[in-house]
Amino acid sequence: MVFEKLFKKKGDIGTTEYIEVDSEAMDTSAGKMSIRVETLNDFNDTERIQKYLREGSIILLKIKKLRDRDLGELKRSVEKLRRTSNAINGDIAGVEEDWLIVCPQYAKVHRG
Repeated sequence: MVFEKLFKKKGDIGTTEYIEVDSEAMDTSAGKMSIRVETLNDFNDTERIQKYLREGSIILLKIKKLRDRDLGELKRSVEKLRRTSNAINGDIAGVEEDWLIVCPQYAKVHRG
């Protein structure tokens, strides 16, 4: 009862109207974005990840295996991804020690 009084619109007389929506006419893919979870095993994987980034996917990239095996190769890969991200006005950020998030131009990593 209290919630009804709080959320009642001015002029609301308590009747409810329904609108029927044709679900087949709706485009359910509109407005959706792709988020890919990938693993960076070696420098050669960088090309594949760049391709996904250019296609507009947001990429959660696990870097632990390469970081543990070859830190120099990881730095080369991250620098290449950073340059690609900057070239398309995207964003890249580290998430903890084992993950990167790489975004295309329509997304931004909030750093707070």
